Parts: sequence; structure tokens; C-alpha cells
Amino acid sequence: MLKFDWERWRIIDLTLPIFPFHQDLVGFPKVTRWTHEEGARLNAIPAGINPSDFPEGKSQAWEEVVLSTHLGTHLDAPYHFYPTTGGKPAKTIDQVPLEWCMGDGVVLDLTYKGPREFITKEDIVSALKKINYKLKPRDIVLIRTDWDKKWGTREYFDDHPGMSAEAVHYILDQGVKTIGIDTFGFDRSFKAMGEDYRRTGDKNYLWPAHNVGKEREYVHYERLANLDKIPVPYGFIF
Repeated sequence: MLKFDWERWRIIDLTLPIFPFHQDLVGFPKVTRWTHEEGARLNAIPAGINPSDFPEGKSQAWEEVVLSTHLGTHLDAPYHFYPTTGGKPAKTIDQVPLEWCMGDGVVLDLTYKGPREFITKEDIVSALKKINYKLKPRDIVLIRTDWDKKWGTREYFDDHPGMSAEAVHYILDQGVKTIGIDTFGFDRSFKAMGEDYRRTGDKNYLWPAHNVGKEREYVHYERLANLDKIPVPYGFIF
């Protein structure tokens, strides 16, 4: 029997909780909670019994959650970007190969990026140079901005930096299929993109990083957290 060396391994949760707040946002969660007493009432009906038949009138408690598939920490599939990728039908989430979701992780420190700024190709090259690492095919690249520390504030939604198209292309050029970021979205904030588009009339300001998926097949994680807790920039499994 294979013995797992738990002392050697540390497991770090990179996800944010799902919580019902900021209801002016699209896809906010609605959480309904049933107490143990309410569980007894609901379970009694199909069982043909009375709620008082349960010990102390209590049965199972549970929650009902209504939410968008893009709420909380999540993976964007190629179909999310566009119906096609490079002219072929885009993969839906159930068609994404599981091996894309596990592999050698690489954390790139972009914590110096300011509100609403683009993360550029030069930023990626510089971050790799700083840790003396060369990307290889199927690495999972995690973009650390520490914006997750602002979770629950308006700033988290309205002012986060985001990936530029050229930065995404550069990472994909190295054979990478999976990228992740610890901001609300992969692109800059909705407000930043909208303001730049209204100011210039240039549609290239609208979701440029997501739109790379129209041409090239890849996936990305949004709303990661705790990338600062990973003790090494590479040499770990995501």
C-alpha cells in the first residue's frame, strides 16, 4: 500500500468564499437556509409523517444556492469566450481536459500593478526573469496581484488591474493552456474598460484578454486567493 507523506505536503486553499453581497452586480448569489426545525417540516411531507415525529422535532438542515457559474473562484472555459475557437466549436466546461486543471504551478508577482492598469507582456517577462524561470508547456501560470485582499469592497470590483491581450498571447506562446489570476476578472475592471471605450470609441478596450480565446484555445481561473501563501514561485502542484 502506497503511504502518502503528509508531512512533506502542504495543501493551500486558493479559493474565495461565496457570499451574498453587492446585489447590484450581475449574478449575485441568493442563499436560502433551512433550519433543523424547517428540515423536519419539509422532510415530513414526502415521508407522510408529522414533523414532531423527528427527535426533538428536528431533521436535516440545508441550503439552497442560486448563482451564476461565474461567481466565486471559477474556471472560464473556451465556450465562455466565444462560440468558436480558431474557427472550430469551442469547448464547453465539461469538455475541458482535466489534465489542464492540474500541473506544475508558477506564481508571477505582479503586486506592484496599480488600479485599472494593464498587465503587459513586459510585466510577464520581467516577473519570470526575477525568479529565473522559463515557462514550459502545460505549466499553470498564476498571476498574483494580491487584489483578493480587497474582497468584499467596491474597490475589489471596480478598480482591479487585468491582463492585456499581448500578455496572454505571450504566455500561450510558451505552450501554456491554463492561467489564473486573483482579481475579480481576467481583464481590467468593468468600469475601466467602459470608461476607456467611451473616451476613445476603441472596441479593443472591451475584454481584450478574454477575446484571445476567439483565436486560441486555453482556459483561465478568475478570483483566486491566497497566492501569497504559496511559499515558492515554482516547484509546486496546482
